[in-house]
Amino acid sequence: MPQIAQIAATYASQIFWLLLTFGILYFGIGKGMVPKIVSTVDAREGRIAGDLAAAVAARAQADTVQATWQAEMDAARVAAQAETAAAAKRAAMAFEQQVHAADAEIAERLGHHDLAVANAKAQALANLQNVAAEAAQQLADKVAGLQVSLDSASDAVRRTMAHG
Repeated sequence: MPQIAQIAATYASQIFWLLLTFGILYFGIGKGMVPKIVSTVDAREGRIAGDLAAAVAARAQADTVQATWQAEMDAARVAAQAETAAAAKRAAMAFEQQVHAADAEIAERLGHHDLAVANAKAQALANLQNVAAEAAQQLADKVAGLQVSLDSASDAVRRTMAHG
């Protein structure tokens, strides 16, 4: 078979060209393309590392700003609560003063009204005695036909009111 007889003659030539092609490809890719890929990967990793470092620094700065802001807000909240408490205390004191002033005014007005009521009561009692004395004088005149003086009728009414 002639095809099998040719294997030995062409086998060495094919191996040579195979090794030569793979060698060229290996050194061509290894020396030409791999360094470019490695430099691209290194640049990318450097950029990522730089971005991560910048992000860490920005986060640290943001944390500092937030802590400062939180401290300021806490201080402002405490100050606002203190001012609110002081305002509430001032309002309570003002309200209490107004209540005391109103109580004093009401007590004074009640005193005046009590005095006016007592005076009116005393005047009514005095008028009542006079009316009762006149009524007693007229009754004595109509019922018994006696003429009683107003002074004696008033005296009799006073004695009756005093003893019940």
